Amino acid sequence: MKYIVEHMEPLPMSEWVTLEYKKMLQDVGKENLLICSLPKDTKLDDITKELIDLGLQWTTLQLDELHKDYPSFTNIQDKKMCLLDPRGKTELCCDDVNKYEVCILGGILGSHPPRDRTKELKDKHPGLLEGKRLGSLQMSTDTACRCAYYILDKQIPFDQIKFIDYPEIRFGKREAVEMPFRYILDDVTGKPILPDGMLKLMKKDSEQSIDDLF
Repeated sequence: MKYIVEHMEPLPMSEWVTLEYKKMLQDVGKENLLICSLPKDTKLDDITKELIDLGLQWTTLQLDELHKDYPSFTNIQDKKMCLLDPRGKTELCCDDVNKYEVCILGGILGSHPPRDRTKELKDKHPGLLEGKRLGSLQMSTDTACRCAYYILDKQIPFDQIKFIDYPEIRFGKREAVEMPFRYILDDVTGKPILPDGMLKLMKKDSEQSIDDLF
């Protein structure tokens, strides 16, 4: 299965986005992940060097043009792309691996509060994208990718994936942050799966927010 992220965040890429993309590369493999719809004037220097070194594939092309440079990521006209959509009529299931070749996600998910970015894509490509749900709660972008990967590539049904909702991340007795998303639990540690370095970034962001109050 191929995975496409519709990048809808400003450039240069933030640390948060960089860590999520890095985790997605680790999960699905560099050959199976493509970041598209970057601004037309995007240059190599706008992409985090760490991601380039990991083999991140990226393009300024839109979904309906991707087949020109990335034929392995199929053509939207083939109707073999599913769009992760909280308003989808059905849940993503293991059998969908036989129906679709590409799963679209990314900037579409993970905003809090949620923004209706999926509607923008559906309106732009009427009849060509079928929405599929991943439950009723918002996930971070890398979690949504991991969840889809578990279902489609590992053939683990959605109801057998262990989640934790809105986990509280503690940095000390008096320091804690509640994450407004659903995460997958690590079977070994029993903790939410986060990108490497995310806890450190969250702590830094938390400290900056507190400093802003004074």
